Amino acid sequence: MDLSDKKVLVTGASRGIGKSITGKLLDNGAAVIGTARNTSFPKAFIDHDSFRGIYVDLAQTGDLINKLKVLFQEEEAPNVLVNNAGIFEDADFDIEDNSWLDNWDRTQQINLRTPALLSKWALNRWSNTGDGLLINIASRAAYRGDTQEYASYAASKAGLVAFTKSVARDFGKKGIAAYSIAPGFIKTDMAMDSIEVYGEEYLTEGMAFDEITSPEEVAELVAFLVSGKVKHMTGATFHINGGSYMI
Repeated sequence: MDLSDKKVLVTGASRGIGKSITGKLLDNGAAVIGTARNTSFPKAFIDHDSFRGIYVDLAQTGDLINKLKVLFQEEEAPNVLVNNAGIFEDADFDIEDNSWLDNWDRTQQINLRTPALLSKWALNRWSNTGDGLLINIASRAAYRGDTQEYASYAASKAGLVAFTKSVARDFGKKGIAAYSIAPGFIKTDMAMDSIEVYGEEYLTEGMAFDEITSPEEVAELVAFLVSGKVKHMTGATFHINGGSYMI
């Protein structure tokens, strides 16, 4: 797959799904700008001629404006945006109101508000160039829901799916496509705590396979969408959850 004509901005590129996505895109010839908050980028990325790493706090709008908005004002602006970064933090309904709302607001800020703002900047640029591709990493929780302590997470991802569909409806005539990807439980560093607590057998209950989905499989899907071969699937959500929730 030749992606040498793609310049991709991937948020949360230093670990987990974002790391696999970035590696796959680089392997297929794309130029990638990756973001991280404070986790170091892999040496293979740093040494790659087509990679550029940016440290940015996605919870701070000023940081976004100073470090990421300017990318879409450059002559060679990204023509693909992958909103991957997100947080998954619990807040039980029994906790004190202000703490519960703090979790809600922080989750919506990072998982929904920031991707929407980045998309706005990208779409305004792409509307003038006549092309562009948006991929938002949502979650199985957007459709199935989650346990109550992760309600803010599920709500943020459901909002991201609806946002993506709204983009797809209005921007297709400008040559822009938008997709959501809804992973289930993915075997990443972030997931290891759950694996250690519950065990892999418990977490694969209800799946069609006796194994947790790998981030590399998500990366394969992203690379295919970035290729632009299925633009008329704009607005679609691609479910990759081991058959644990079928739609």
